[in-house]
Amino acid sequence: MTRPTVRLLSVLLGYALAATGLASAQIEVETKVRLLRVPDGGLQPQALVENETAHLLYFQGEPAHGDLFHVRWSNTTETFSPAIRVNNQAGSAVAMGTIRGGQIALGQDGRVHVAWNGSSQAQPKGPKSPKMPEDNPHNGLPMLYARLNDSGTAFEPQRNLMTRSFALDGGGSIAADGHGNIYVAWHASDSESPAGEAGRRVWLSHSRDGGKTFSPERPIQDERTGACGCCGLRILAGEESGVFALFRSASRGVQRDITLLESDQGDRFRAHPVHPWQIGTCPMSSMSLLASGSRVLCAWETDGQVHFGAFDRNEKQLGPVVTAPGPRRGRKHPVMAVNTRGELILVWTEGTGWKLGGSVAWQVFDSAGRPTATRGRQDGVPVWSLAAVFARADGSFVIVY
Repeated sequence: MTRPTVRLLSVLLGYALAATGLASAQIEVETKVRLLRVPDGGLQPQALVENETAHLLYFQGEPAHGDLFHVRWSNTTETFSPAIRVNNQAGSAVAMGTIRGGQIALGQDGRVHVAWNGSSQAQPKGPKSPKMPEDNPHNGLPMLYARLNDSGTAFEPQRNLMTRSFALDGGGSIAADGHGNIYVAWHASDSESPAGEAGRRVWLSHSRDGGKTFSPERPIQDERTGACGCCGLRILAGEESGVFALFRSASRGVQRDITLLESDQGDRFRAHPVHPWQIGTCPMSSMSLLASGSRVLCAWETDGQVHFGAFDRNEKQLGPVVTAPGPRRGRKHPVMAVNTRGELILVWTEGTGWKLGGSVAWQVFDSAGRPTATRGRQDGVPVWSLAAVFARADGSFVIVY
């Protein structure tokens, strides 16, 4: 793929940022980027912002069977709150593979919702695959969910959302809106699926009452494109942008394309091709989504490089694909944030992989879509980890790794 021109980049971000009223004249100020380590030596941070508070989710413990913790980071005091454990059963979360960790969403009235792939020790179990030995500890891995209680002091007991799908592998995801809708998505097989990755599908479980109850999961792919077994996916629910799921397909075992599933209300989903890639092995990749008015920014990895683009919900198409500047260095796990000046930061890891730590890198683009001088790279991403990013009210960005 050729590198897009600055003009195409400007068009892309101009569309995306204008939809939220963030596009403005160029402001000649230095954008500050602050780096924070995950509290308590934790892994796999996930971050969301609510007013002046950032919510952070992270993993701690043995990679095969550890725990998830939630903290708040105050923009005013610049301190972390005491950690609250999310999973009520110790050791029921997993970090191995990097993409199977916890995901966080903020729902109605700011309630925190978390979903994660259960470890081999997790309870309750999910349905077991008839194609695996009954006593295999990985048979019946659950897709788990928990929400913060009414008083905000602890998480309610974890629940398994898998009722008819099995063979959970790649990471699941969670999204919420301000009307009590909670969406949890994952990819798995069922009794009607062909064998292998080509038979995997994206499944969705939907709560309409703020997480009190969930519907049985249903597949949301009309076309049998498969799903890359060890790759993650990401789901997004926006007040204006509908419901989206970004994942990697696995047609014929080698056609591992990035695909966007789009729905107005989370009922019927339409598939949109994003980025093709032919590769015979699973790249263990993750992706991210960011709402921007009637458009949605999508970021993903293909062939060791990270890219992003804006999907226009009204026009039902993806705009120009933008590739992160600079040479590829095994780039993975892209995440994004937009600040009050309309600047966008793209953050990713370099050199990470199976049992490999690496570096975190970033590039800031101005409100007109031009790459700025604010870029950098920092060593120290632990094994099985990645980075998160959020914007502060003063326009600066905070990267947590």
